[in-house]
Amino acid sequence: MNLIAVPAFTDNYLWLLHDGRSALVVDPGDAAPVKETLRALGLDLQGILVTHHHGDHVGGLRELLPLLAPGAQVWGPATEAMPVPVVPLREGDRIELLGQVFEVLDVPGHTAGHIAFVLKHPGNGDAPILFCGDTLFSAGCGRLFEGTPAQMLDSLTKLAALPGETRVCCAHEYTLSNLRFARTVEPQNEAVARHEAWCLARREQSLPTLPSTIAVELQINPFLRCEHAEVRAAAQRHDPSVTAQPVSVLAGLRRWKNDFR
Repeated sequence: MNLIAVPAFTDNYLWLLHDGRSALVVDPGDAAPVKETLRALGLDLQGILVTHHHGDHVGGLRELLPLLAPGAQVWGPATEAMPVPVVPLREGDRIELLGQVFEVLDVPGHTAGHIAFVLKHPGNGDAPILFCGDTLFSAGCGRLFEGTPAQMLDSLTKLAALPGETRVCCAHEYTLSNLRFARTVEPQNEAVARHEAWCLARREQSLPTLPSTIAVELQINPFLRCEHAEVRAAAQRHDPSVTAQPVSVLAGLRRWKNDFR
C-alpha cells in the first residue's frame, strides 16, 4: 500500500492510500488536489473516509462523489452532520477497503463525534497506519471546540496505546509550531530538540513532517506526557490553578497553547 500526503489549503494534508490501481482518500476538504492526484497516478477512487465534520475535511465531498467507483461509499462519524450521505461509523466498527481492514475508534474532544481509523496490518511488513484527523497532531492536539478536556485525555490515551511503530497521519502541518510550544514546556527534552532539527530540515526541502509515529509522539508531545513531572510543573507555573491530575494538566496545556505565539 502506498501512502501519500496530498497538500491542500495552507497547511492541510488529505491522505491518500492506494495499491497502484485503486485508492481511498481521507478527509478531502478540497476536491481539486485529490482529483489531480488520482488523474496523475491513474487511480480509481474506491472509498472516502471522514473523521469529523469541519469544512476543511468535508468540503470536497460533493465534488468527489461522481468519481467514486460503482458501489464505493463514503464512511463517516455516526453522530456528526455530513454534507453528503455517509455510512455511519462508531467505535468497534470495521470496514474493508482495498483488501484492507480498518478499525474505527471514537476520539471526541476536538469535535463531539470525532472518529479515527486504524489500519493494523497493511501487509508486506509495513507499519500500522492511524488516520486521526484533528485529534492528535505531531507534538500537539486539536483545540477543544466541542469536547471536554476529559474526553480529549481519554482519546489521546487511547491513541497513545497503539503500537509504537504506528504511523500517525494527522491532517495539518502544524509540527514546527507545536514543537516550539513543546520546547517551552520541556526545555530540557532532548527528543524535542532532535525532532525539531529533523523537521526544520524537512520543511526547508518542502517535505512533510508527517507521518509521525506513536513512539515519537510519546517522547515529544506534551499532551501525551501529562503525567510527567516536568510537564505538570510547567503547566502549574504557567497557571497555578492547574492540579496534579492529568486532566487538569491537559486542560492547562490546551489553554496555554491556545494563546501561544
